[in-house]
Amino acid sequence: MNDRFRRPDSLPPMQAVFVFEAAARLSSFTAAARELGSTQPAVSQRIVQLETDLGVPLFERSHRGVRLTADGVHLFEAVKKSLDEIRHAAADIRIRTAHGTLTILTDFGFATYWLMPRLAEFKRAVPGVNVKIVTSQEGFDPERDRADIAIAFGSGDWSPYRSTRLFPEQVTPVCTPAFRNAHSDVASPADLRALPLLHVQPTHPERWLDWTGWFAAHGLGAPPEDQGMTFNSYALVIHAALSHQGVALGWVPLIDELVATGQLVRVAEPPVVTERGYFLVCPAARPEAPAAPAFRRWLFASCGCAANAAPY
Repeated sequence: MNDRFRRPDSLPPMQAVFVFEAAARLSSFTAAARELGSTQPAVSQRIVQLETDLGVPLFERSHRGVRLTADGVHLFEAVKKSLDEIRHAAADIRIRTAHGTLTILTDFGFATYWLMPRLAEFKRAVPGVNVKIVTSQEGFDPERDRADIAIAFGSGDWSPYRSTRLFPEQVTPVCTPAFRNAHSDVASPADLRALPLLHVQPTHPERWLDWTGWFAAHGLGAPPEDQGMTFNSYALVIHAALSHQGVALGWVPLIDELVATGQLVRVAEPPVVTERGYFLVCPAARPEAPAAPAFRRWLFASCGCAANAAPY
């Protein structure tokens, strides 16, 4: 077709675009040729083809190498974003079509203290499923995080993803029986202000209840944080509590097994309950992993909320 009649929104030669992406990313025609299994003249020819098609130079050439022009930077950003989206979509498809594979995203605390102790039960109920658990302390982001199912902590709003509450946020201070016996005079929330408190590193904005919020729920001011210790994961907080280092905030159901076995005891009941909690989050509009429905049924039954399985 004559270039005079070419539509402005028509795609450029795609093979030349792939070559351009490699050359721009590596800032070298020679390195791009090596990566693509081609030659430097062939790469240069493809770049000239693309520049001719667009009517602008994409690289500044000198004896020291090549550098993107302003138009080259603009095109490279668009190509990189498009290829990243294609790469993520391809990864999703490969994961979902892998035989019996289920990828679950959650946080360290839920994975360690609730999910891991029950995985053998799930494997017995649904044999042949290869479970992959991915943990993160960052809030679940549907645009960033890639998983078949997420068990996420928050307010429940992950629109357009569907979410079902598994557990509300219920928080009670906990410590070891030995630590409790050494501080037998503790009888009220106010008494905890004099004890070493174990903190999870705060987030901004606040994503879960901290000691300041717990004391505020009882009409009290919190003591200075340097009175206790701060850790960047909930697993470390619980480990410190089990080592008799102080009092930790205990989330139901993460601490239930530790309390049931007598490793930890609750102090200053009743729990503080908020509108947040753990939610099952599923993609709103994409093919499911074959094992996802079975996992959901097992999860709802294990959480005692099987009636909520209906939307799925």
